Amino acid sequence: MTQTPARPRGYLHSLGVRLAFALTIALLPFGIVSGLQSGTLLNEARARSEAALLGETLLAAAKESDLIRGARVAAGALAATMAALRDDPVACSATMRRVQEQSAGAYSFVAFVPTTGIAVCSSRPEPLDLSASARLAHMLEQPEADIVVIRNGIASGTSVLAFGHPAFDDAGAFIGYISISMPHSVLEAKTPPTAEQGLTNRPEPIALITFDAAGVILTSSTGLDNAPQRLPGDRPLTELATNGARTFVAVAANGNERVYAVFPLVDDKVFAIGSWPVFATAGPLGLWISPYFMPALMWFASLLVAVLAAERLVTRHIRTLRKSITAFAAGHHRVDALDLPDAAIEIRDVADAYLKMTDTILRDEAELENSIHQRDVLLREVHHRVKNNLQLIASIMNMQMRLSHSAETKSIMRGLQDRVMSLATIHRGLYLTSGLADVRADELLADILRQILKMSTGPGRRFDVTSHFDELRLTPDQAVPLSLLLTEALTNAIKYAGVQGEGIPRLEVSLRLHSSVEAVLTISNSIGPVRPATGDETGLGTQLLAAFSQQLGARSTVSADSGIYRLEVHFVVKALSAAEHDDTTEEDLAADAGAFAIP
Repeated sequence: MTQTPARPRGYLHSLGVRLAFALTIALLPFGIVSGLQSGTLLNEARARSEAALLGETLLAAAKESDLIRGARVAAGALAATMAALRDDPVACSATMRRVQEQSAGAYSFVAFVPTTGIAVCSSRPEPLDLSASARLAHMLEQPEADIVVIRNGIASGTSVLAFGHPAFDDAGAFIGYISISMPHSVLEAKTPPTAEQGLTNRPEPIALITFDAAGVILTSSTGLDNAPQRLPGDRPLTELATNGARTFVAVAANGNERVYAVFPLVDDKVFAIGSWPVFATAGPLGLWISPYFMPALMWFASLLVAVLAAERLVTRHIRTLRKSITAFAAGHHRVDALDLPDAAIEIRDVADAYLKMTDTILRDEAELENSIHQRDVLLREVHHRVKNNLQLIASIMNMQMRLSHSAETKSIMRGLQDRVMSLATIHRGLYLTSGLADVRADELLADILRQILKMSTGPGRRFDVTSHFDELRLTPDQAVPLSLLLTEALTNAIKYAGVQGEGIPRLEVSLRLHSSVEAVLTISNSIGPVRPATGDETGLGTQLLAAFSQQLGARSTVSADSGIYRLEVHFVVKALSAAEHDDTTEEDLAADAGAFAIP
């Protein structure tokens, strides 16, 4: 029988998964196009969002930028007039106070600081000594416009943003610098966005910070102390101090992810950076998510739909069919009607064909079983009639022996009668064990042994019998010659059994498996001091044993040692499949006939 090769099983090999995989391959080109389009749209949306963020940062920093630019312009304008005003302290101080008053409180201190460091010309009524100022030393070494942060201003006593601009005389010699102080409180009060700026849709106000090219924080809308927590934690401010505006997403020093917009306020000297929490800028469409999120979501939804559709339309009906087919294959030969009312027509056709097939198989099996039963009955009847006929022949021979007056004739007739009765015993065993393609050799041989001992023993003829038969199944072609061989060998063993002294004769019969393909039949008997010589020893009995061995395809050996006569028959056990068909040829029949030919 052909054996079905093992097939992989598991959820990954199920119909729903395979359909989903096929649908995924079919949708792959559309997914790629969708992903590319989503990426393009998202890039455009991000560009618009970045422009909007940058615009909001510019809008939020507009007033601060105006104040800083105004202070730089005022410092430059005053520095240009110092060549004429430095020799008139009264007019110079009046100019400084006028500039401070016109700033509407934006400037807390305006002064001209000469190279000596004694600021006589200032918005303060009394002179101010700045000779020890590090800023003056820097101006003397490198006179240029600058902006610095002074945590504790000398004039205001508060944190200020100081604007400096060098002043030169008509000959171009450095004569001092203009210093304008702007309190941080003024800047911080003006930078938070208002409703008029259109920024009320943000859950958190913009955090606006200005810094110089050296990375020094100048102003912060959230306070100078809180400013470092709002800056990017993975890059210094000097890296951001470049010309050009840009936006990016980074993790702040406090661990929160934020969106940043950076642009220069004053050339390459002062820069502004605005930031919001990242969730505040994503918007309803999720502008910061992967462009392939929506195609991936569509792909997953298609997989889910495919699996559910396959389960609803196909898989559950296939499972019902598989359950019925598996039960039928396992021997459950009762096939109930399959309830597949909402299945596709193709599946219903398969179910109808399966029901018709099982009905045909069941009818054929019933007819085959009936045929086998009839054959079994006929075979049993044949064996039974053969056994009866052989017993009838044995009875006729017994009647003939009674009429005969010759002892030799009676002896010959007795031997023939024993063999006929042995054949009857064999057919009785086949009658009891027939009906199968194989024969239980252990049961058949044990029954033959009992029948022969029953016929050969009596009050004056007893034997010590030991037997052992391994469980072995043989084809009828081997069981019959093996039974005949055992019958003839037992007849001879009983006939010549004896003892060397007192006791009763011993018989030992065994059938043992030496391997999966070889078996050995052993018959041994005890012998007396002198074994009587008869014609049967080298005549008909020996010829019959040789003929049966040849028919069985066996190899026999005989030995006599230590008062034990032993016959061993080695033969190869045929495969039981050989009993399912008749391979007997004319050559085999001729060989069997030749085995019984009298030379």
